[in-house]
Amino acid sequence: MTDFAGLHLRLKDSVERFPDRVAVEEAEGGSVTYRELAALSDQFCNWLTAHGIGAGDRVGLYLPKSIDGVAAILGSLQCGAAYVPVDPLAPASRGAYILSDCAVRVVVVERAFAAALEAELKQLGASPELLVLDAPGGGAALRAALEEVGASREATTCVPVKPTDLAYLLYTSGSTGRPKGVMLTHGNALCFVDWCGDVFSPTELDRFSSHAPFHFDLSILDLFVPLCHGASVVLFGESLGKEPVRLAERIHARGITVWYSAPSILTMLVGQGQLDQYDWSALRMVLFAGEVFPVKHLRALKSLWPAPRYFNLYGPTETNVCTWYEVPYTIPAERTEPYPIGKVCGHYHGRIVDPEGREVSPDSEGELCISGPGVMQGYWNLDEQNRRVFLDVPDGACWYRTGDVVQPDADGNLRFLGRRDRMIKKRGYRVELGEIEAALYRQPDVKEAAVIAESTEEDVRVRAFLSTKSGQRISIIALKQFCIQQLPPYMIPDTFTFLDALPKTSTDKIDYQRLKELV
Repeated sequence: MTDFAGLHLRLKDSVERFPDRVAVEEAEGGSVTYRELAALSDQFCNWLTAHGIGAGDRVGLYLPKSIDGVAAILGSLQCGAAYVPVDPLAPASRGAYILSDCAVRVVVVERAFAAALEAELKQLGASPELLVLDAPGGGAALRAALEEVGASREATTCVPVKPTDLAYLLYTSGSTGRPKGVMLTHGNALCFVDWCGDVFSPTELDRFSSHAPFHFDLSILDLFVPLCHGASVVLFGESLGKEPVRLAERIHARGITVWYSAPSILTMLVGQGQLDQYDWSALRMVLFAGEVFPVKHLRALKSLWPAPRYFNLYGPTETNVCTWYEVPYTIPAERTEPYPIGKVCGHYHGRIVDPEGREVSPDSEGELCISGPGVMQGYWNLDEQNRRVFLDVPDGACWYRTGDVVQPDADGNLRFLGRRDRMIKKRGYRVELGEIEAALYRQPDVKEAAVIAESTEEDVRVRAFLSTKSGQRISIIALKQFCIQQLPPYMIPDTFTFLDALPKTSTDKIDYQRLKELV
């Protein structure tokens, strides 16, 4: 396999072909060419190598979205290491757990977060080296930090990798109360990047949005598809994503040709972004994934952005996109049902099974299982969970159980019907309700905690039910403040309800059905 070109080698091809084209822009900041990006990632790679970081190691990223972060990702891959992006807006304890769990040796961190992160890491007995950056943006902060520590500027020879070598770890919500690390290899990533190239035909003239944070699996398409084709990536930061008027103006001003996000962001733009004020002729493709897109909002978006092709992409972090569906140009006025998630991607095989793992009849509903070169290697250091999520079948193939219940329609497209477990999608993020419950149990006065989710046309609302040891209600402000210290913002319950005792089943387990009846 000596001729295998890993992610970083594909990017080197773009540097050679398009050295002076813009590689990465920040929606409200600077930009770098492919040549400049390569120089910065080379310097970071040299620093890692000088510190003994190489094949099989992990490099943590605790940064806001920035050119600095992209260069750190590429430099990590160049030296053979895997990158581990962490949400800097989540509690430092959560980030420290992730970085400690996979034993990163180095963390690139913004100075504003460094002290809290270091304190949490020490409590866990972890002591990776920290490269601290002042106000990342434009690449200047990473460059300054590397100059200060004397990192060499010499061009770097990329370390060869095998398809099975780890490229990145993305941590998702875990039902045990702790996030779990999804292990993705260079081979996993590249079969997806190549599939995107075949279906979406990116060119060096494209300008891709990068709306998803780097710890979210949508970022793999955002970053690597354009960079492997010489196109430009435009980074949209977390704060901009919460301001629809400014976001719409920046999408227009930056000439985005390919947009990719969760439907909730597009719904926000339709309702509040004043999209009718701009010319959208540059936009040629709109991709959405991560949650159901209500038809009325999709129809409204298409009336404001009529020219692009629209694609519904589906897949968990463990497979990235594994099914796809192109939305028709015209949505019938009488249609109210969401569009299907489509057919299985060309680099995958799918099967639909019953709870015992047996294939169902062609028109029946069941759990979607996926096999192919893009399926994850497993969860980091979670052997028992790995055994549970892969289907035990005699054909020897590795079939990942998505947990999603689907049913083929008359055209063979899969309709998403729901989940077989307690996992939900909120703002595109996967959320295990058990992780929220585990966090609530850490509140000293909580005796019992249960969480349910209620789907509305606009969003998914998370409702928490609590009983207390004292029998007194905890103030909602105090609960919210506690949750901010325990959970990422998208996992904090929307409502809290206090009961003297939570309802139980005949086997003394919490009766979630009765809780749903209380809503």
